[in-house]
Parts: sequence; C-alpha cells; structure tokens
Amino acid sequence: MNTIKKKAGLGRGLSALLENADTDITSGGGNALAGSVSLIPISNVEANPFQPRTEFNPEQLAELSESIKVHGVIQPITVRKMGFDRYQLISGERRTRASVLAGMTQIPAYVRVANDQEMLEMALIENIQRSDLNAIEVAMSYKRLLEECNLKQEELGERVGKDRTTVNNYLRLLKLPDSIQLGIKQGLVSMGHARAMINMDDAGGQMELYQQIITNNLSVRDVEGLVKAKKNGNSINVSMGGTDWDPEIDRITAAFYEKLRAAVHLKTAGRGKGKIIISYKSKDDLNRILGLIQS
Repeated sequence: MNTIKKKAGLGRGLSALLENADTDITSGGGNALAGSVSLIPISNVEANPFQPRTEFNPEQLAELSESIKVHGVIQPITVRKMGFDRYQLISGERRTRASVLAGMTQIPAYVRVANDQEMLEMALIENIQRSDLNAIEVAMSYKRLLEECNLKQEELGERVGKDRTTVNNYLRLLKLPDSIQLGIKQGLVSMGHARAMINMDDAGGQMELYQQIITNNLSVRDVEGLVKAKKNGNSINVSMGGTDWDPEIDRITAAFYEKLRAAVHLKTAGRGKGKIIISYKSKDDLNRILGLIQS
C-alpha cells in the first residue's frame, strides 16, 4: 500500500479528518471504496489511549446493548489501522463496549489514518460534542486541547465552534476549589453560579458562597448580587440555618456521588442531625438509584 501523505494541521478538526478522502485507508488490494464502512472484528480493536472519558454508566451501556441486539450498530465507530487486521479506536468506545455486551463479534467502522496528536484531538473533540458532559469535563477537554495539542484559544474556538469568551469561561472553572468543581460535576451548582463565584478573589470566600448557594437554593442573580456586594466591601452573609462548611461533609457527599452517580446534598441541622437530598432526572433514573441503594 502506498504511503498516504497526511495534511499538516487539522483544519476544521474532527469533521475535516473524517470527511477528507486523503485520510482514508483501504485494504484488500483496493477492493474497498475509500470512505466506505467495513465490518471489522471487535477482538482486533484496541482502546484509544487518548480517550478523555473513563467512566461509562453501566445501566446506559446495558440499554444500548439491548438496542444493538435488536437494531445493530446504527452509527459506525471510527478507527485507525495499526497493522495487519489491527485497529485502534478514534471514537465510539461506548458503542464498542455495548456491542461486546450484546455478544457481537464484528462492528461497522470507518478506517482512517491519524497520528498520535490527531488521535488526541479527535478523541477530545468527539468527547466535547457529547450532550451529557458537565461543565468541568468540557473545561478539562479544552485544557488538554490547549496544552497537549499546542492550540491557541482562537484555534480551539474554531475547532469546537465556540467563541474565545465561551472557551475562556469554561477554562476559568478549573481555578475554583476542588469541592466546588465537584459540586459542578454533581449538578449542585450551575455554570452560571460558578461564573459568578470565579469573580471572587479568594478561595475561602468562594467556598463560603458555595455553601450558601446550596443551603439557601440561591439563584444565579442572587449570587451575582452577593459577589458585587462583597467587592463593594459589604458582608456576603445570607442566613445559613446554622450550617457551616465541613470538609467531612464534602467527603461523604463525594462518596454518595461515586456510589449513586446522582447529585446528593447533605444538609446539617445541628447535633449531628440533618437531611440527605438526592436529585434524580427521571422516573427511570429514580428506579436506577433505588436499585443501587437496595443492592
């Protein structure tokens, strides 16, 4: 097979590589059409070492697996060829895992050419385009694109279809204390809350405000007003019902999240008493959480 000369740079990023005929790789003496979908053995596909997402919801994988048993894999995965009948994932790890659960031995795939940097960029962009990512996961992917792919913020914005201000707002989230970042991942506070807290200068003040948001169910506008008051030299205290920040509560909250994969808030009321508030997205999600508690 003749060596295919890859273009320097990534142009529009993921779509530029996947839609460009110059990045196709064919086999079988040219019998396969460039850009066509081929069935390849799942056992010959290795994981993408640049996959930015390491956690896959078991229940959602099981649901996708059942769908694949009935309908097959609707959207082909994308791989690069590593040698004779050996492939490495570029995108589609969730579909691949679900196909294995479904007992499939082959999977439809686009076979492309990509070097390691292109692999990383494609995996990160594929990840960012997912609709279920939280703001911290997006921010971490942006950071990796900047640092590991040597992109500037303007180039990053072009890759992901966002303006520089939006990209910068996500990156600033990573400057917040770890407890607040965890709260964002768990859905305890929104991106709007976080953006307001970033405007405070000290981590202690940010943590104090974070606890007030949770305890008093403050709106984004409330938080913006408190931050403005703080900058003007006024107190940001709001009645907290006798609740103080306790790192042990943060630890227990994190443990609940790891177990249930749901936003959990512990509200203390003094003398060791309190409430556990578990958020769910749907009846199916509620039944999922119930099953985990009962197991």
